[in-house]
Amino acid sequence: MSLIQFEYIVAVDTYRSFVVAAEKCFVTQPTLSMQIQKLESSLGVKLFNRTRQPILPTEVGNDVIAQARVLLAEHQKIKEIVGSHNKELMGELKIGIIPTVAPYLLPKIITQFMERYPQVKLVIWEETTEQIIQHLKLGMIDCGVLSTPLLEPQLMETPLFYENFVAYVSKSSDLAKIRTLHPDDINIDELWILNEGHCMRDQVLNICQRRKNTVGFKHYDYNTGSIETLRRMVDENNGATILPEFALNELTKSQKDKVRYFKSPQPAREISIVTNKQFVKRRLIETLKTEILEFIPEHMKDKKKRKLT
Repeated sequence: MSLIQFEYIVAVDTYRSFVVAAEKCFVTQPTLSMQIQKLESSLGVKLFNRTRQPILPTEVGNDVIAQARVLLAEHQKIKEIVGSHNKELMGELKIGIIPTVAPYLLPKIITQFMERYPQVKLVIWEETTEQIIQHLKLGMIDCGVLSTPLLEPQLMETPLFYENFVAYVSKSSDLAKIRTLHPDDINIDELWILNEGHCMRDQVLNICQRRKNTVGFKHYDYNTGSIETLRRMVDENNGATILPEFALNELTKSQKDKVRYFKSPQPAREISIVTNKQFVKRRLIETLKTEILEFIPEHMKDKKKRKLT
């Protein structure tokens, strides 16, 4: 048995394909298959059901692969211990981040992060919460930046900041006449919201205390994952939408006139760094946390007077 064999079975389990796993491990498919067969021979069991598509682990294979993930994580921790004695931070950090945070946070930190830590490679994916959770559990990414709590026992959450929600309303909307809103003031039938799969969609619907499968506007069934698109729909087609606080930095003066704040306690979301409880690369992740917090205004670090959705 060898660590490389464990890496190969974890890769096959992750991608459910010998071909894709070989590509991700930078080896030929016959080489990967041969090493897995050697491992199966030494263990005396079959780890994968090769008659199924996609490839699935056998019952005993699931248990072996789970332990292989633990062994690989522990092996990585040894590298981390050695690396922690190096003065220069180095390595690769794979990050998943939700689209409703990424455009407002990443541009602020990437340039400075890379200037300070030139030996670190950041690999970043914009993904939905569900995708990030799945990739964290499989060990495909090192950490996620997303809205919490998630109530996932396998994951660990470290809060970063608390972001208020605001309403963005057209001049023709009745909401434009109200300076400070209560959630009950919002008519969900005129509200533009994100499509299914985005956690902020559920948070917005929680604010309004009603749930519908699609937006109102009888002539529209518009699906988008972009906050910027929602804002433009209000500008061009009237109605209203809900924006996170960071999005206000992108608005012009005339657009800021369309913003309406909520009465206290203001609806808000908690944004956290999330890792697998077996996570490694602690020094890199802690550095990322420090860099993010450097750009967060002090008032957004305080949980008081907010109603988390």
